Amino acid sequence: MHATVRRYEGVTDPKEAAKRVQEGFVPIISAMPGFIDYYWVDPGGGAMMSISIFESLSAAIESNQKAAAWVKENLASVLPQKPRIEAGTVVAHKSK
Repeated sequence: MHATVRRYEGVTDPKEAAKRVQEGFVPIISAMPGFIDYYWVDPGGGAMMSISIFESLSAAIESNQKAAAWVKENLASVLPQKPRIEAGTVVAHKSK
């Protein structure tokens, strides 16, 4: 399993961002080959994070490209800054 985390700073409207992500981006990312999980997280303080889990690192990285294009087209007004992106192999995991 492989994960990618995107952290957005300077979010102007977290509720609107969450709504748009749920309605517009979740269907796109969840349809990608190798998709396992996706989370949109509000840690507060004007930041938001997404966590994507995929079977392969290449799919996780491709999700970053899809996210960048989608955010530019659909969320630029509420996510004005480019995200910090990290990707890697999941080395420990537990699901309920």
